[in-house]
Amino acid sequence: MALDLFVVLIYAASMLVLGYYGMRRAKTHEDYLVAGRNLGPSLYMGTMAATVLGGASTVGTVRLGYVHGISGFWLCAALGAGIIALNLFLAKPLLKLKIFTVTQVLEKRYNPMARQASAVIMLAYALMIGVTSILAIGTVLQVLFGLPFWVSVLLGGGVVVVYSTIGGMWSLTLTDIVQFVIKTVGLMFILLPICLYRVGGWDQLVAKLPASNFSFTEIGWDTIITYFMIYFFGILIGQDIWQRVFTARDEKVAQYAGTFAGFYCILYGLACALIGMAAHVLLPNLDNVNNAFAAIVKASLPDGIRGLVIAAALAAMMSTASAGLLAASTVLTEDLLPRLRGGKQSSLRINRLFTMLTGLAVLGIALVVNDVISALTLAYNLLVGGMLIPLIGAIFWKRATTSGAISSMTLGFVTALVFMFKDGLDANTPIYYSLAIGLVSFVVVSLLSRRPEASVARAA
Repeated sequence: MALDLFVVLIYAASMLVLGYYGMRRAKTHEDYLVAGRNLGPSLYMGTMAATVLGGASTVGTVRLGYVHGISGFWLCAALGAGIIALNLFLAKPLLKLKIFTVTQVLEKRYNPMARQASAVIMLAYALMIGVTSILAIGTVLQVLFGLPFWVSVLLGGGVVVVYSTIGGMWSLTLTDIVQFVIKTVGLMFILLPICLYRVGGWDQLVAKLPASNFSFTEIGWDTIITYFMIYFFGILIGQDIWQRVFTARDEKVAQYAGTFAGFYCILYGLACALIGMAAHVLLPNLDNVNNAFAAIVKASLPDGIRGLVIAAALAAMMSTASAGLLAASTVLTEDLLPRLRGGKQSSLRINRLFTMLTGLAVLGIALVVNDVISALTLAYNLLVGGMLIPLIGAIFWKRATTSGAISSMTLGFVTALVFMFKDGLDANTPIYYSLAIGLVSFVVVSLLSRRPEASVARAA
């Protein structure tokens, strides 16, 4: 494994170098948070796709493919569809607002109290997005190199924290482009063909797996619908994704390059599901299906090539980890911290400090959570359950009020937590009940409370 370790170390070092170049370009507050709002099609497409496709969509989709067959691709399909919808229909009005966070839309439509309440929910979501990918990094390094899990988390996650802290969005953009290329080559053009070759080709894959593994609905319609309820709508309102939209040079860049990124996500999901299916044939008796990705990499690839694919997997995970990390720190510095500082806006130095502190918090949480899909589900349940209804209401319903929005956020968030605790993180009830209760409370409280005099951001 010495050659593989060398390749991974070279990759990690290159991320730190790119982080340094990002630091040199991040000269202002706007540069640090949204790359100066100046990304062209290639950079925008690469950073958008890299942000969405992280640890859960890579390690998690391979696991789903191992268990459910080709239908495991629906997780990535829901994410990709969300990216397409966001860039086609919401990017234009969002770019006109010249804002930094999702919650600023709520302040424009309601009042500062709604912004603060929603910021707490968004912070919890963004932290868990970072945790999810740090967990995946730790899992891969632990299985492949035999490192203790805590060492794997601190080493892999530490690289992410360093380059995110020093350069902000410019560092993330530069590293994302390299990560996008590496994971495309490593997973779609190296690992997938080699896995199919080891199985004996497509015909042998079909012969050795049950026919149900090739059904696109094997995973179950309830799960498919839940994926869209959670991930599709989560993409539409997630701070980590909106922050990428804010980096586009103009609306055409967002619409065309963003749509391409969405279709790429769907193809990526199909590739990862097929890798999981091949892993089921080659390694039918895994003790822990969460390790399906790392196990198939270790078993099927030669030295050196294995290191490149490990780097590809780490690229996918680090891009999403850094996105969640910067999103969480942006919510802190733009939405919550000014409230404590009497309205004083954050500086570039404050942004860097809080990105570092947020990174340390993400690493700490990752050491006590152990399931990537569950962590991702937790994040999206809290986000969608708490914020989807009041945010859509802010945009489309003139009668919506601040009281209705805050009640919807609070009850939706609490309901999601209660049902996740009661029925488990993999249950469908948290998202269904939180949306239902959030909608009812939003409508009823808005109708019973005083009608707003103005709808500042209805056009948003």
